[in-house]
Amino acid sequence: MKLLTAKIISTCFGIGYFPFAPGTFTSIVAVLCYFFIPALHNPLLLLSLVVLCSAAGIWAGGLMEEHYGNDPSIVTIDELAGQWLALLALPEGILPLLLSLAFFRFFDIAKPGPVDAAQRLAGGWGIMIDDLLAGFFANLSARIVLVILTLFHMWPSL
Repeated sequence: MKLLTAKIISTCFGIGYFPFAPGTFTSIVAVLCYFFIPALHNPLLLLSLVVLCSAAGIWAGGLMEEHYGNDPSIVTIDELAGQWLALLALPEGILPLLLSLAFFRFFDIAKPGPVDAAQRLAGGWGIMIDDLLAGFFANLSARIVLVILTLFHMWPSL
């Protein structure tokens, strides 16, 4: 029963079983949820969900690693939490959504510096922390691009 619960949680209710690029697919689902559920635009609610997903992901991811090996691709709750962190408190609009998605996928796949180091943490910690760092860097990168676009009058004032 514990393993079944971990499977449901860690795969985001089965999204992790998508036949190709389940992490990218989960990130897209996270962006679509954010887009279509206006309550998620509340930074406090979204941050609470990131924390909740992270705690659940550490537990479930650790259990999944015990049964399926190191960082199984079906575990995608880390992408959900990381993508939502990438979206946290960004301005409204399609461009910030797309920037957060593109930067999150970049940092999650390329795993530069501290993102790669975090991945080596034991169990569910390594599964979750690298994606949370990727989400943090994606959020920061999207903000930098939006500030630059604002300076060149290509985006409304922030």
